[in-house]
Amino acid sequence: MGRGEYFASNPDKRAKTQSAGKRKDEGGENQYGQTFSKDEIAAEERRPKRKVAVFIGYSGTGYKGMQISTSERTIEGDLFAAFVKAGAISKANADDPKKAGLVRCARTDKGVHAAGNMISLKLIVEDADIVEKINEALDPQIRVWGIERTIGSFSCYQAVDSRWYEYLIPSYSFLPPHPSSWLAKQLDLLAIEAGDQEAYDARQEEVKGYWEGIDDTIIKQVLDEIDEDIRWEVVKALQGEEEASAKVVEAEGEGDDGKGDDEDPNVERKVSKVKKTDVADATQPDIEDMEGIPAAMVDSVISLPPATTEPADASTAVCDAAVTDPAPVLESEANPDATITTATDAEPTAQSTRPAPAQTPEQSRLLRLRLATRKLRAAYNTAKRQYRIPARRIERIQQGLNHFLGTKNYHNYTVQKPYRDPSAKRNIKSFLVNQTPILIGDSADDADKSEWLSLKVHGQSFMMHQIRKMIGMVVLLIRCGADIDKTMSHSFTDAKYSIPKLPGLGLMLERPVFDTYNKLHAAKHEREPLLFSKYEDKIEAFKRTDIYGKMFAEEEQKGEFGRFFQHVDNFKEPIFLWLSSKGLEATKGRGRAEGYGEVKAIQAGLRP
Repeated sequence: MGRGEYFASNPDKRAKTQSAGKRKDEGGENQYGQTFSKDEIAAEERRPKRKVAVFIGYSGTGYKGMQISTSERTIEGDLFAAFVKAGAISKANADDPKKAGLVRCARTDKGVHAAGNMISLKLIVEDADIVEKINEALDPQIRVWGIERTIGSFSCYQAVDSRWYEYLIPSYSFLPPHPSSWLAKQLDLLAIEAGDQEAYDARQEEVKGYWEGIDDTIIKQVLDEIDEDIRWEVVKALQGEEEASAKVVEAEGEGDDGKGDDEDPNVERKVSKVKKTDVADATQPDIEDMEGIPAAMVDSVISLPPATTEPADASTAVCDAAVTDPAPVLESEANPDATITTATDAEPTAQSTRPAPAQTPEQSRLLRLRLATRKLRAAYNTAKRQYRIPARRIERIQQGLNHFLGTKNYHNYTVQKPYRDPSAKRNIKSFLVNQTPILIGDSADDADKSEWLSLKVHGQSFMMHQIRKMIGMVVLLIRCGADIDKTMSHSFTDAKYSIPKLPGLGLMLERPVFDTYNKLHAAKHEREPLLFSKYEDKIEAFKRTDIYGKMFAEEEQKGEFGRFFQHVDNFKEPIFLWLSSKGLEATKGRGRAEGYGEVKAIQAGLRP
C-alpha cells in the first residue's frame, strides 16, 4: 500500500499508537534501553535533568556504527546503557533515548573510530564523579572525556560548524604497482603511446627499482629455501593454477626465442597440459625456470593476511590432516590462512586418543606447501614494514591534497550525485599530510615497526565515502605516476571518473568544531566553551593504544590495504586506466562494452 492509498483509507492513528504502546508494555518489541517495573520507577528519587554536551571517544572495532539500534551493538547503545547504570538517566526514561533528547554530532559507520565525538541530551549530573561512574560502566574502547552544561536549546548536530577527520594509511600503499601486475603493464604501454615515457619515469624516480630489489634480496632468497619439488605449487597456491602455469611458461619462452606468451603458439598447449595433470605427479620446472617466479609472486603475496596459527609440529598437523582432510583439497591452498587444526585446538574426544596414523607422502607435501606459503608471506610482510616513504613522495601527497582546498564540486567523490546537483559542492578548509610518519608496532626496534602516514582534513560537512575517495584519488595518482595537477583539476568538472574508495579501516573522526556556539551563546549565557583541547592528553593516549594499535593489528591480520591495491592492480578492465598518461581517453574503446567494467568493479568491491 502506497502513502496515498494509506491516507485515503482514513487510518485510525490513535488506535495504532495505543496498539504500539501496548506491545511495548508487553515486551513484544525490541527496546532501545531498559524497562523497569512501576514499583522500581516509583521508588527512585526524582532528580533534575540538565542539558549537557558529552565529549566521547571510541574505537569502532566490533560495533555496527554510532547510531543506536534495537538489534545491533552500537556506540550509542552502550553509552545509553552506561548512563542508566550510572544514574545519569532515571529509570522512568531508561526505555527510550528520545525521552532524554539524545542527539549525535556526527554519525560514524561500522568499524569507524572517533578520537572525539559528541552527543547532547538531558542528564542527571549532580554527582561530582558522574564521568567516572559512566566510564566504569562502559567497555574500555569507549570513553567519556567530559560533560559540559549547555544552553537549553543546544543541539550538537545543529550547532557544529565543521569537522576534523584523520585518515591513517600504511606508507607502502604509495608503492607503484608491481611490474608483473596488469595495471603496471598498461601504464607503461600507455605512457609510450602518449609520448610521456620520460615524464612518467620522472614521476616514479624515487621508487625506481624498488620491486626488483625486493625480488632479488627477499623473495628469491625465500624461494631458494623452499623445497624444489613444491616451488611451482607455492605459486599455484597463491595465484591459482592457470596463472602460475602462465608465469612459468613465460619464463621458458623468454629463454628460448624471446617471444612473449601471446606470440608463442605452444603456450596454450603447455598450460592445458598442466591443468590436466594430477598435481601429485605434475612435472616441476627446472631450477633455471624459477628465475621468473619471484616477480610473479610479489603482487599476490601482498593481498594475503598473515597466519593466525602455526602447527605445533609436523606430526600433529599431518595427523589431523589425515582425520579431517584425507585427500588433498587444492582449493584450500588458495587460502593458506585457513586454520590448521591440531589435536590441542580441538575438544578432547575418544578419536584424539588413538595412535597417529602413518604420514603419507601426499600429506607431507600438503603440509610443506602450507608452511612454505606462510613463510613467504611472513618475509613479504617484513619487507612492507621496513619500507620508509621518501620525502619527495610525501611532497607529492601534499601537492595532491592542496587541490581540494576551497569550494569544489565533488560529484566524482561520492555516490549517486550528478554534477548539476547543488549539494555536490562542499568546502574544504584544510587538508594536510603529517610530514613525520608514525611508526606503529609492538617491537622495541623501530626497524620492525610499520610506517603509517596521517592525513587530516577539515571541512564543513562530508558526503558518503567522500573522504575515502578523496584520499584514494591522491594515493592512486601517486602510486601510478600520473599527472596530479591535470587529473585532479579535471575531476571537478562534469567529466566522470570512477574512483574506488579506500578501506574504512584508516578513517577516524578527530573532533567536531563549535566556534559559533562558543563565541555567541556560551559567552552570553556563562557556559563553558565546547573544546576538545581540554582533554588532549587523554585523547592522544587513547588514540595510541585503542585506535592506532587496533588499526595496525587489523591490517596485519586481514591485510585490508594490501587486498585493496591487489584488486585495483589486477582488475583487467579499462575502468581505472584514467590513471595512465592518456587519462580518461584510455578508458574508452578498450575491453568490453561500456559499463561492463563498472559492473565488474562493483562486484569486486572496488565501487560502492
